[in-house]
Amino acid sequence: MDTIEKEWLPRLTTMTGQPQELPMVIDQPEVTEADFQQVDQRLIGKYTTYFDGSNVNRTTNIRLASKAINNLILSPGERFSFNRVVGPRTPGRGYKSAKVIVRGEYSEGIGGGICQVSSTLFNSVDEAGLRILQRNSHSKEVAYVPPGRDATVSWGGPDFRFKNNLTKPVLIRIRVTSNAITAYVYTTPDARVKKRKPVQPAPTKVESVPATNPGSLNGKQPQ
Repeated sequence: MDTIEKEWLPRLTTMTGQPQELPMVIDQPEVTEADFQQVDQRLIGKYTTYFDGSNVNRTTNIRLASKAINNLILSPGERFSFNRVVGPRTPGRGYKSAKVIVRGEYSEGIGGGICQVSSTLFNSVDEAGLRILQRNSHSKEVAYVPPGRDATVSWGGPDFRFKNNLTKPVLIRIRVTSNAITAYVYTTPDARVKKRKPVQPAPTKVESVPATNPGSLNGKQPQ
């Protein structure tokens, strides 16, 4: 029997039918409306990679995937899944055929180029100090990020996932220009952030590698 019960039980009969002052414990919310209003006030992660804007199909895919992620807010403890947020990469959803990597070789596949979006986001999120839950490298080194700093994704296959391990919400923004993509991570001014050291910048020289075996995917996912 706790202290409150010991104090109240003997007096129940005399308290019946009388107004009483009830003990209260005020529980303040961890996240407030003000937090969401200020979630774009503090930049904690930023990373830019570059691409060949003249490759129309690949650029289209980059823009589509980026649009699906842009302005996404994650509450404290919420998890991000690239495949879940971006969804299936199909012609019906506007995705085009472009260069992909399959088992260490270049080929053509629907949605080629979106791994540059996931890789750019990974480096920005990592710099921001958010918790990486799943990241896989390509089976062949890519040219748009430093070695070991890529994050391959495919529908029904590898995913890029992370968690907002802060006590405040975070905002993800992605900006695509004619030849570059930048991922930004924002949070509130008072958020406790343990940022990591900035990673090596991405190469500014864009390499265009043509597919050597168009159409060889046969429904298989890029890796």
